[in-house]
Amino acid sequence: MPVDYAEPNGRKIKIAVDRIGNTGSAEDRQGALLYNPGGPGGSGLRFPTRVTKKNSIYTKMARAYDFVGFDPRGVGHSSPISCVDPQEFVKAPKLDPVPDSEADKRAQRKLAAEYADGCQERSGWLLPHMTTPNTARDVDVVRAALGEKKLNFLGVSYGTYLGAVYGTLFPGHVRRMVVDSVVNPSKEKIWYQANLDQDVAFQMRWNDWKAWVAENDATYHLGDTPEKVEQQWVKLRATAKKSPLGGVVGPAELIGFFQSAPYYDSAWASTAKTWSKYVAGDTQALVDAIAPDLSDTAGNAASENGNAVYTAVECADAKWPTNWKTWDRDNTRLHRDHPFMTWANAWMNLPCATWSSKQQTPLNVKSGKGLPPVLIVQAERDAATPYEGAVELHKRFEGSRLITEKDAGSHGVTGIANPCVNDRVDTYLLTGKTGSRDVTCAPHATPKP
Repeated sequence: MPVDYAEPNGRKIKIAVDRIGNTGSAEDRQGALLYNPGGPGGSGLRFPTRVTKKNSIYTKMARAYDFVGFDPRGVGHSSPISCVDPQEFVKAPKLDPVPDSEADKRAQRKLAAEYADGCQERSGWLLPHMTTPNTARDVDVVRAALGEKKLNFLGVSYGTYLGAVYGTLFPGHVRRMVVDSVVNPSKEKIWYQANLDQDVAFQMRWNDWKAWVAENDATYHLGDTPEKVEQQWVKLRATAKKSPLGGVVGPAELIGFFQSAPYYDSAWASTAKTWSKYVAGDTQALVDAIAPDLSDTAGNAASENGNAVYTAVECADAKWPTNWKTWDRDNTRLHRDHPFMTWANAWMNLPCATWSSKQQTPLNVKSGKGLPPVLIVQAERDAATPYEGAVELHKRFEGSRLITEKDAGSHGVTGIANPCVNDRVDTYLLTGKTGSRDVTCAPHATPKP
């Protein structure tokens, strides 16, 4: 692939692709299905292994399609970028994300600026080209290399924005496209405002989980009302701030661990169980679940790379506020009512305020000539990609259909057993039919303790 598509004969990079053939007959085969799990920074190389799982919700798709995963530019095996030494990246405890003073904010600003400088130093040659439109162009080269006239695509989370940009740039090259848990594609949202919107949705889903924990107080003993569960959380944070658990688990590490519950309700029971053990006196269970493993050099390199790509893509895709007062005002205001993720999210994105590589203007996502009906799937209470994003893409892609999983909030709906959703996704991928109207599905089963 050209590093810079404006100079197709200039420097090149290689993109790693993994493919497994369809499980059905030659007559069953409908081409390749390319998958992106999101991030930005996620690797899709393991996607083909889903074919081999018995009784999988992917069984019908796998009969018809080769499953194809890839590492996007900058990720994993595709010219990986880096911003900091991976062992330094995982060291803990990190600073408490919630600032108590102006001095705390200055310390975080310094770290964010140093991180941006590190990205430039270690990976500056690729940073200006780490944009979603360039990754979409890479996808079109992969499509051609697979021998496919048109692309079948399944994108989750950030993969929905990649799909939306691909569909805008190459509408006539799309055969079928499923986008699941949708990033709001509005130019006004990419990416600063999208992250602020996340903070509100994460708080909503954190509150949902606390209510579930309280309902199951007989199992977890963390409080029989959401307010009591919140008090336990505040107490846990304060304890870890005063003296990091096991010497390595402070408030930042706690948020890293606990945010999986608002992300996925499949993590509700395991997160509550580990916390319950802590409250009952078993601190080690929580430390074991959260503490970084400094001996896992490959895993640490992968998580550092994932964070580097996340930062590089979001910083390159759009202009970010450069004035700290803007960030301080917006996050201080949001934190009052949405304290769970707001400041942690702010610091993660703050390197974009001092980014020295070129920042683009986001593409105007819209239907182009030849774009077929796209299937949009979204949980109503998703924390990472709030529901409005699906509504916005639905408006922009003419003829698209929206499947809403009502009263549910797991991120990545197509990977969960819910026949109302799964059957419609299968029907669309196997026949191209979206149905004549949008559909609202009942939620998948609530987790049991």
